[in-house]
This record gives sequence, C-alpha cells and structure tokens, in this order.
Amino acid sequence: MPLSRRQILQSSALAGGLLSMGDLGLLSQLRPVSAAEAKLDPDVVRLDPSIEPLVRFIEETPRETLLEEIAAKVKKGTSYREVLAALLLVGVKNVEPRPSVGHKFHAVLVVNSAHLASLSSPDEHRWLPIFWALDHYKSAEKRDVQERGDWTMSAMDDSKILSHSKARAQFIDAMDNWDEEKADVAAASLARTGGANEIYRLLFRYGSRDYRSIGHKAIYVANSYRTLGCIGWQHAEPVLRSLTYALLMHEGSNPAKRDDEADRPFRRNEEIAAKMRDDWTTGKLDPDATQTMIETLRSSSNDDACDQVVQLINAGTHPQSIWDALHVVAGEMVMQQPAIVPLHSVTTTNALRYAYETCGDDQTRRLLMLQNAAFLPMFRSGMRGRGGVKDVTATTLDPQKPEGNTAEAVESIFSELGSDPLNAAKMTLGYLQEKENHEAKAKQLIDAARVLVFRKGSNAHDYKFSSAILEDYYQVSPQWRDAYLASNIFLLRDSQRADNQLVQRIQAALT
Repeated sequence: MPLSRRQILQSSALAGGLLSMGDLGLLSQLRPVSAAEAKLDPDVVRLDPSIEPLVRFIEETPRETLLEEIAAKVKKGTSYREVLAALLLVGVKNVEPRPSVGHKFHAVLVVNSAHLASLSSPDEHRWLPIFWALDHYKSAEKRDVQERGDWTMSAMDDSKILSHSKARAQFIDAMDNWDEEKADVAAASLARTGGANEIYRLLFRYGSRDYRSIGHKAIYVANSYRTLGCIGWQHAEPVLRSLTYALLMHEGSNPAKRDDEADRPFRRNEEIAAKMRDDWTTGKLDPDATQTMIETLRSSSNDDACDQVVQLINAGTHPQSIWDALHVVAGEMVMQQPAIVPLHSVTTTNALRYAYETCGDDQTRRLLMLQNAAFLPMFRSGMRGRGGVKDVTATTLDPQKPEGNTAEAVESIFSELGSDPLNAAKMTLGYLQEKENHEAKAKQLIDAARVLVFRKGSNAHDYKFSSAILEDYYQVSPQWRDAYLASNIFLLRDSQRADNQLVQRIQAALT
C-alpha cells in the first residue's frame, strides 16, 4: 500500500540527524516594494505583480550573495511558496529552451523536482533543494547569456489576445503545424480565458508526441503543471508560453511536412490506440503479462512494443501490468549503463506516468502509455550508440542481505555504492526483500537516499532522477518495486563522496 502523506513527511532516524536547520516560518508576506523597484520594461514579459519584485531581486543579485540575500528575506517573512514561484518564473523568463529542452534549461525543469524533494522532507531539510536550485539558476542564467545573447521572453501584445473558443482552435492548429507565433498568442489567450485541466489535456498530448530532447518535453509538461498547482494559476501565462515554445523545438524543416523518426511513433500510435478494447482501463493484474512486456521492451522495435501493449490490453490485462514493465525496464537500463540516456528513460517514464494518471482524456491516456512503450526502445538505441551496455537484468539480480540492524544496513548500502554499485544493488534488493517491517525499512532507505542528494548532489539530474524514482517506487506493483529501486540505485549519491559546498553555506545563511 502507498504510504500516507503523514508517513512520507516524517523524518527517518538516519535522515533526522543530518543538517538540522530549525523552523524557518513559511507563510509571511514580502516586504514593501519601492516605486523604483516596481518600474517595468514594457518590452519584457509581465509577471504577476505579487511576485515580480522577488523575480527581479533574483535576477539582479549576484550569484555569490544570492543565497544569503534570499535567506535574509525568508527570515523576514518571505514564504516558501513565494520563493518557489519566483524560482520557476525567473527561469521561464530568462532561460530559452533552445537549442534543446535540456542543458541550461534544467534550471526550469528541476524546480518541481526540488519542490518534490522539499515536500517529502522534514522542516529542517526543506529549504536545501530550493536554495540549491536558486544557485543552479544563476549558473544557467550566465550560460544563457553566453549561448543565446541574454534571451528574455518578450511581452505579449494584449491586442492579439483571442476569445477562449478561438484560442483553443488556434492553439491546436498552430501546434499541429509547428507555428510558433500563432501558438504563442493562443497559449497566452488560453492562460487568460481557460482552466488548468482543459489546457493541460492538450499539453499532455503535445508533450508526448515526439522524441526530440530525449523526453524533456514530457518532463516539462508534467513538472510545470505540478508546480503551478502549488504556486497558483495566476502565474500560468509566462509558464504556458515558455512551455509551448519548448514543445515546438525541432531541427530542420517543419516536422508536419516530413516523416522524421522522432515523430513516427505518435502518428502510428494515434491509429492503434483506437484498437484497444473500450473498457481498456479495467482488467487483471498479470505478472506473466508484465514479464512478456519486459522481454519485448528489452529486444524489440518501438512498433513491436506498442503492438504488444495493444495485444496484452485486449487480452484482458490491466494497464498497471503494462506500466510495471515500463518502469522496470527503464530502471534496468540504468543498471546496464549508468549514464545520461537511461537516466532520462526513467525521468521520462515518471513524467508520462504522471500525465497518464492526471489527464482526463481517454484518447490521450492511451497515447501516453503507447508513447512510453515506443520511447524505451528508442532510449535503448541511444544507449547502444554510446557503447558499454552491460548484460545484466533487474529481474535476475541476486539479492544479498546486508549485515546489521536497519540503520547499519542502509549505511552499508550507500557506502558500498561508492565502490561497487552492482553489489550495492544486490544489497538493496536483499534489504528490501525482507518482509518484516518492509514499508518502514523502504522508507528509511528512501529518506537516506534523499538526504544524500541534498548533501552530495551536484547537478540538476541528481534531483530530477532521485525525485522520479523515489516517487515511482510506490507506483510500481509490490512484486516489482524492490527490483525497480535496486536497479536505479546506480545513479543515486553514495555516502563516501564529499558534501557539496552549498550545504554549509545554506545552513549558515538560514541559521
């Protein structure tokens, strides 16, 4: 059974002794804003007046002093939600999702992952990932200036704003035809005239339609929806404009007028999605079907994988059995090649699974599952192109029970991870396969993994990856979830590496 929110937010004994930072007070208002601070550039995107001063403060404060300056604001009453909103919006405003929806744009993509890490942490740890992300934004801001000439989102011409019905029709037409200018106006119009659920039904679909940027489009859709749910829909317009611009990223000529490999699965899946039985969301949880799907994903083409999904669903298999296979294979790929491509097979599967669980449109939900099945063989092809793929599988991993009590066992696993990741994976599986107090033991391992990311994480992928797998552990059926987590431990942080330099700086700033 999934853990309750109360259980998730409690600190484990191992995590509780680390980096205690006290109660920081999260719900007060910003200080008054002077007239000079409120003066805006008419050619630059307008943000909600409640947050614009804090965004400008982040923009104008040097990286060397930003954390201390924000900490001072927190002590005076600036809330967690305000800092989170400003963090997302400053990236949306100043970091261009080109030439790919990745690289420096992780300053935006990582915001929700940092937020999830914060939500799942005790109060004394909650600011660490957010402050890390603030520092990361400043590095991305500098890189954007170097690469793109200090790109900034432009202001929207209010005279172009469309009625809701016209905006929706124009958005669909513009997205289908990869028309950036029309899509930008339509996205702004929808932000002003529509609701989150209706708009994101469209965005979940377009976020999954092509493989460009190895899944970052789907990740951005899911992460932006989740973060807006916390900071408020009043901040949606610049986010939706940035997201639309990101989803239209492509190379070469108009994708609507050519047959590119990145687009083929979606076009085909639109056809075969209709072949699923009408009651496809029901069925039997079938481990044999999951194993069949796993074997197909290990060796077959993306077309074969999608055909297998339809065949299994129509034979009466519950979609959960398909998703179990998708998660297990994504994690297995990490074990086979602990590197950037399989990492994104996991984070993309996390995003598509979230979209699947959130979206209310039946056709889109079918497509999300099929697109995930299509993407995994494409990720596997990318792995092979880089070489060094190990011949190991998650479902045949030999469990090894670590010695000592629970805390000692967890400590041994993360110590071993630094020198022998495969053995650490075996130890993880042996630790998790003990039935007594299984949920509590799993949570202690997860809490320790998260704290180690706080202490030793050094890049956006540490947060994106850990947040994805620690969330999806509870999305996978009990029969498969321990193997899933064990295979993914390869890309978590081990306890032997040095702490990142920001930890002490953040702790000092907030003390």
